[in-house]
Amino acid sequence: MGNVRPMTSLAPRAGRSCHAALNPLHSQLYFSPELLAELRPYGFTEWLPAYFAARAAPLGAVGAGTVAATFYNFSPALVDRHVPAVWELASPGQVTGARLRAADALLRRQFGEDIADSPEMAEAAALAERAAEACSGHGRPLCAANARLPLPGAPHLRLWHAATVLREHRGDGHLAVLLREGLDPVEALVSHGASGHGMTRDHALETRGWTAEDWAGAQRRLRARGLLDTDGRLTEDGLALRKEIENETDRLDRAPYEHLGPAGVQRLTELAGGWAMTVLRSGIFPAGIVAGR
Repeated sequence: MGNVRPMTSLAPRAGRSCHAALNPLHSQLYFSPELLAELRPYGFTEWLPAYFAARAAPLGAVGAGTVAATFYNFSPALVDRHVPAVWELASPGQVTGARLRAADALLRRQFGEDIADSPEMAEAAALAERAAEACSGHGRPLCAANARLPLPGAPHLRLWHAATVLREHRGDGHLAVLLREGLDPVEALVSHGASGHGMTRDHALETRGWTAEDWAGAQRRLRARGLLDTDGRLTEDGLALRKEIENETDRLDRAPYEHLGPAGVQRLTELAGGWAMTVLRSGIFPAGIVAGR
């Protein structure tokens, strides 16, 4: 991982399309029964503490402040209820081991037992790892922490690991853009949901720990900035801001895909996209996680 200079020019949104194909392969783990099954022997019985532990474990036994800061859109009060208590159940090393075993079981269930020996999987893993070589860890704590974990041996787990590094690279950069644009966690949730691409209000409140009053306050602030109308829809300025946020996130996330090159990005998108469709059709993601879905 490091600062690799761009090698070639990509088509607009090629990196975003590749990320969209890879991300379901990574993120499905957090909603899978396999993750909770692997963590249950340590005393985990609910989704939320399992999620906090599994995603934060590469950072080490960090406190609630670090988790709230790096995850961004969760209420600090909600994080406080589970962190650092999760580390009393299992160490970060035990959790990272459990999540890799869970990823192995999940990917085999989703794609078949022969997926580990698939030539296409080995090709995709090599391409994703090539892209991840160019992920800069500077100012990107979740990306850097995941990149320093031991590399798995099996191709399907190598792909999952590389997809995780790439996802957190984009996510860490996205938070920098939200800060630049002055959107606090609830304002980011409200505006993203209003764009039709983010969480529904009910799902956000249920899983992120904010209250209806928090949500209404964020709406008022966005209306005061001229970004949201009285019906809760984005104004022209609001739509322009959300577009700029995504475009700037693309810019900050460009290096891995420039490093891989247009042909590699196209091939990785093609391979991962087929598996991503299987994931999305499986129903593993909860209803309401994307507005309009």
